[in-house]
Amino acid sequence: MESKIIGTVMPVLELSMQPGDKVFAESGQLSWLSMAIQMQTSTSAGGQQGGFMGALGRAVAGGTLFMTEYTAGGGPGLLAFAAKLPGQILPMEITPGQGYMVHRHGFMCATPGVQFSIGFQQRLGAGVFGGTGFRMQRLQGQGQAWVELHGEVVTYDLQAGNTLRVHPGHVGMYQESVQFNVTTVPGIKNAFFGGDGLFLAALTGPGRVWLQSMTMQHLAHAIQEYLPKAG
Repeated sequence: MESKIIGTVMPVLELSMQPGDKVFAESGQLSWLSMAIQMQTSTSAGGQQGGFMGALGRAVAGGTLFMTEYTAGGGPGLLAFAAKLPGQILPMEITPGQGYMVHRHGFMCATPGVQFSIGFQQRLGAGVFGGTGFRMQRLQGQGQAWVELHGEVVTYDLQAGNTLRVHPGHVGMYQESVQFNVTTVPGIKNAFFGGDGLFLAALTGPGRVWLQSMTMQHLAHAIQEYLPKAG
């Protein structure tokens, strides 16, 4: 199977598949495919483990209950997935013992052998602060995966003990060796009047982190005034 990323601002992942090649993706990810590509949808497509409870966990992490497996049948086939927002598509080689945590809208597709599951979820500013949730998806196992990050992508290699504090929406992906914690914005005036929320993600090395310049929250805020109003 050969992969090609086409475009710049709104890229497309194009897979040229040989007979017997397989990939799986969440339901609703497909953009286009040739006649040779066969589809099969289930909660365990792509060899995913955990049965219904595993599928439920993926849904809690921002994914879907069902996955679709795409197989090249009697001849070579073409399969494509398009980015949902402006950004970049990153190919990732998943190996045993080296997993990745990806933001909840980041997983695009993968080859069988890659396990896609919930990483964790934490409630930011629950109760009186009415904060939003922070959820990640985990990629483990062995195989090839493709991840979608939004906007421009900035990569840092953190040394052991080094900590980078990041607005939660800018956390795109990081190696599982990186420790994740939630910390508060220092200072009462900064927290309540700084406009950046109450919480930051603290990423501590060793390991690599991928940050995304576009956040869903900032995009929604930018277009909010142009959306139709009820009544």
